[in-house]
Amino acid sequence: MALLHTQFRSNALQIAVSVDVILPQEACLKGRKPPVLYLLHGLSDDHSIWLRRTSIERYADALGLAVVMPAVNRSFYADTACGAQYWTFVSDELPRVMHGFFPLSDKRADTFVAGLSMGGYGAFKLALTLPDRFAAAASLSGVLDVASITERSANEGEAWRCEKESVFGDLDLLRGSSHDLLYLAEQVARRKRQPKLFQCCGSEDFLYAANTTFRKHAKKLGLDLYY
Repeated sequence: MALLHTQFRSNALQIAVSVDVILPQEACLKGRKPPVLYLLHGLSDDHSIWLRRTSIERYADALGLAVVMPAVNRSFYADTACGAQYWTFVSDELPRVMHGFFPLSDKRADTFVAGLSMGGYGAFKLALTLPDRFAAAASLSGVLDVASITERSANEGEAWRCEKESVFGDLDLLRGSSHDLLYLAEQVARRKRQPKLFQCCGSEDFLYAANTTFRKHAKKLGLDLYY
């Protein structure tokens, strides 16, 4: 396997960005285009967490899988209300740049996304919004009912609320918006092509209730969800 630490200027964000990439070396040298997993970090981490805290390179090697790990700060993978275009970056610019830099498969059947916590939210948001691009998505202890921010915010303190408003804008308008995974699940359920979803969350996790809410909602809609 090859590990590449890449830095490039993002036109969407107007800053230099960092992305770690794992590539199946032999496959690429032989001209083959490997399947690709976009792997998204959580709120308090960055792109390096996967290499520092997991065996992702060993797992990817066994599968012949390329892995793209971007840094997005505390953005919730959103075009934020304060102006930073992180959704545009991760949904449009990042895949274009990665396919320009590296020999990655562009087939839907070979394109996946996964993430932890905030990254689990980002992974499901990408797959539910862009089902024609992603074959499957995985959420690991994801923030899957982000609209519950509205109900919880009064108990979390002003700093917490201000940070979320800087990302999502008016929290009272969050439900039923393009930031709301429950709403996005309803939209994708009406489409002919849907991604496969994998969801896991520990029963003692503070996000367990939100995960249960999403699981029940997805099952009611008939989505292909493994929990």
